[in-house]
Amino acid sequence: MRVALLALGLLLTPATIADNWWIQSYGFDQTELDGSGVTIAVIDTGIDASHPDLAGAVVDGVDFSSVGVPDGTSGVGSSAFHGTMVASLIAGQGSAESGVIGVAPKAKLLSISIGLGVPGSDTDAQIAQAMRWAVDHGADIINLSLTRNSQVWPKSWDSAFGYAFENDVLVVAAAGNRSDKSSRPSAPATIPGVISVGGVTRNQQPAEASTAGLGVAISAPAEDLLGAYPAESYRVWDGSSAAAPIVSGLLALMSQADPQASANDLIQRLIGTATDLGEPGFDANYGHGLINPAAALDSKLEAEQNPLGSLANWIKQYRPSAEEGESELSLPVEPLPVISEDQTQLVQGGENLEPVGQSPFEPWLNPLLYWLLAPLAPLLWIVLRRKRKGQVRALKKTKGKPQHDSSAN
Repeated sequence: MRVALLALGLLLTPATIADNWWIQSYGFDQTELDGSGVTIAVIDTGIDASHPDLAGAVVDGVDFSSVGVPDGTSGVGSSAFHGTMVASLIAGQGSAESGVIGVAPKAKLLSISIGLGVPGSDTDAQIAQAMRWAVDHGADIINLSLTRNSQVWPKSWDSAFGYAFENDVLVVAAAGNRSDKSSRPSAPATIPGVISVGGVTRNQQPAEASTAGLGVAISAPAEDLLGAYPAESYRVWDGSSAAAPIVSGLLALMSQADPQASANDLIQRLIGTATDLGEPGFDANYGHGLINPAAALDSKLEAEQNPLGSLANWIKQYRPSAEEGESELSLPVEPLPVISEDQTQLVQGGENLEPVGQSPFEPWLNPLLYWLLAPLAPLLWIVLRRKRKGQVRALKKTKGKPQHDSSAN
């Protein structure tokens, strides 16, 4: 009964501009930059390129999991939804009326699927292959919203990540989540030179879901973030996996603003303009601070070397005695459905699907509501689907400013 009502709630509740709260809260709606000309590789579980909010965003892709489609545009493994949600925060094509609005909606995406959640999958080798493929296919930024649940990494990653740095490619990685049973950042976020992203709540406190530690480079929103979910729907999620693509999107805007800036320059501008929170200076909760998009876009800071360290120097000094360790990628937590704009828009996970907050209906009404509303669900689904397709057609005809640009108002 509750499942039926939840399904009906999902049909009746489209995503709106209010759900994309970080766009306005962090000033992304105050710039005309949209990520045009920048290519971002998403190494994850694959991107559902058919989702309306990602229409035309994926320009190329590949599958290294051996169980996905050749171009990486279908979800693989037990966390098949994850790559799509990550991609939507970077380049979501939503509008003020409906959908997920990405930080860089005109950026081009490369969808690279690996076997996250695929039993027996050698994800260490697949990530090494994916890094090189991304660089060779024009990636300016590589997003890794995944963790190995270990601070160490395999030797094969040395050359793969080094290849990205040598080719002036930015690498952004999620620091990790406490749900992974790790209290400190994990690889690939611990690799020198990688932009390790931790998370904060809506009120800019350290996010409970995100790990903390000296391996965190920068912090970004990581709570109550709306993401596109496969099959034309939406979910709300928390954690550093959601914070990382926001940073990748910001770097795309920064690269568009100054195409001549090197990867090292952009890293210096990102961390050099961050808002200092917590303990003065660098600290374990916020790293160098919380992202400050306006200041980062205006910055002209430069750096000859990667401000976050040199992987090449680390290899020379530590690799001979370093352990590789055996570990598997941590599985993402299933995101929460959007059910209501009037209540909290979240439901509790697990088997209990009761909406968070006080129900407006008395228990005795539930059976009656079920029998009255359940037959209407197919009709509502058809109506909303047609409406959504109309929005997608209108979106494809839109040219010029990004959908989150408010300068014309």
